[in-house]
Amino acid sequence: MNPDVLDLARLQFALTAGGHFLFVALTLGLATVVAVLQTRATLTGKPLHARMVRFWGQLYVINYAVGIVTGIVMEFQFGMSWSGLTHYAGDVFGASLAVETLVAFFVESTFLGLWIFGWHRLGRWAHLAAIWIVTLTAYLSAYWILVSNGFLNHPVGHRAEGGKLVLDDPVALLANPSALLAFGHVVAGALLTAGFFMAGVSAYHLFRRTPEWEFFGSGLRTGVFLSFPALMVTAVFGGLQFSSLASLQPMKSAVFGQRTAEIARLQAELVDRFGPGDYVPPAALTRGAGLVMLLCFALMMYFAFAGVILACFKRAVFRFRLWHLALMAAVPLPYLAMISGWVFREAGRQPWVVYGLLRTEDAVSGLSPGAMRLSLVVFATLFALLAVLNAWLLARHARRGPVDAGLGHDERAGRDAPDPAAALPAPRY
Repeated sequence: MNPDVLDLARLQFALTAGGHFLFVALTLGLATVVAVLQTRATLTGKPLHARMVRFWGQLYVINYAVGIVTGIVMEFQFGMSWSGLTHYAGDVFGASLAVETLVAFFVESTFLGLWIFGWHRLGRWAHLAAIWIVTLTAYLSAYWILVSNGFLNHPVGHRAEGGKLVLDDPVALLANPSALLAFGHVVAGALLTAGFFMAGVSAYHLFRRTPEWEFFGSGLRTGVFLSFPALMVTAVFGGLQFSSLASLQPMKSAVFGQRTAEIARLQAELVDRFGPGDYVPPAALTRGAGLVMLLCFALMMYFAFAGVILACFKRAVFRFRLWHLALMAAVPLPYLAMISGWVFREAGRQPWVVYGLLRTEDAVSGLSPGAMRLSLVVFATLFALLAVLNAWLLARHARRGPVDAGLGHDERAGRDAPDPAAALPAPRY
């Protein structure tokens, strides 16, 4: 295998998979928040809660629409750049990818369409059921993806047949601890991302002394009170994954802990078992990503703990502008933690694409360096444009605040409806 092709294929997959993962983090978290907000609105019938569903739901739809395009593009790589992987292990991990595609692109998208266009057409309980189905299928989609990823990190439930892997034990594959622990970690991290995002957007408007003070005061509290428990659950699942590394991927554990003698011993054992080669993952990338993740966790811990206390005081919620600035600045932290955790997980299993069974260099397609460079440029450019578009659309809608037009707007109500914020007195805290 040409080393240039291998490095370019790794870089391409890292950029595209990592970029898509960041879209998923906010989508999965916001879907849950919107479903809970709509449940509250349906039960109480309060206009404020319904407006919160529309505003945060619009942001969710924007992120989902752009993110699903990145997912479609990313999956082209398996057949184009990683034919060795699909030929060797596609019969095992490909099934869960296929189920994820059915769940995400058919069930989830169908019910999301019903939710978007069913406003004022479906009954309130049917409309509420639609967003909950969207949310639950989003969780199922994440689970099936992590079943595939869990198999690559800890291959179970298979047997070798004709030089390939075939599925032997579906229960073992579905209950793979590498998948289940990662699923809990990712779901909690997605809720954490949504909490910081809600708090940051709400803080922006409160910092600017918005007339929608009640709306964004509620949004800030929701984000803050969601972030703290989500952070704790994320930490628990992260700790369980760290503790499992010693048995599942001992080399990654040794590299992160800088245990030189253990690294040398494991390298010698792997050479005896698999033949000559370098079985030590890139230390700078693996350990660096792990440390960045832990640093982000520590910073988010301070923000979340202080936020829970400050959110109990109305004056702090509406008037503490330094806190508002801090919450706005903290929005990127969960994104940075999520992507650095993903780099730690994926880079730390190198040189394996299927741990202990298939090396990354043997999984790459036989492409020329020129074709791989062209592919990388096309994919990277497309993903960069999509990321910029998504950020611009999110920022544009977030700055506008809740408006009558857009998601859930009832044209039958007329265009001259009064501004709900116009009658609200300014807070006197």
